[in-house]
Amino acid sequence: MALPIQSLADSEGCHVYLWTTNKYLPRAFQVLDIWGVRYGQMLVWAKTPMGFGPGGAWAQSTEYCLVGRIGSLKYRRRFDSTWFNWPRGGPYSHSQKPEHFLDMVEMVSPGPYVELFARRHRLGWDVWGNESANTAELAV
Repeated sequence: MALPIQSLADSEGCHVYLWTTNKYLPRAFQVLDIWGVRYGQMLVWAKTPMGFGPGGAWAQSTEYCLVGRIGSLKYRRRFDSTWFNWPRGGPYSHSQKPEHFLDMVEMVSPGPYVELFARRHRLGWDVWGNESANTAELAV
């Protein structure tokens, strides 16, 4: 919650995409509020089930991305859905988000782009995280 998200926004503002799971959904809304991000929408990644795994009475087969903004930066494009059934995969498949999602971010949100807690580099993006060679700097 103490990440300096406001310092990453440019003068027109920025779009913020915050991934969370069912268990942490209420906390994710608190994080956006503390960061000064106005919540807009929730995207849902509906994953093909792979067995029961941890959880309660229902197997966890969804993840959520809260979309918000700082300032008044306009969206460049509109999609016809808020849920997606992207495939799982990649070398860090446990928590890696789909490349299709980042493609959509680039279509909807004007750059520059930074991914926090990144596990890999993506052309045209700055990254920050303990599993990547950082190109972005955060004063934390």
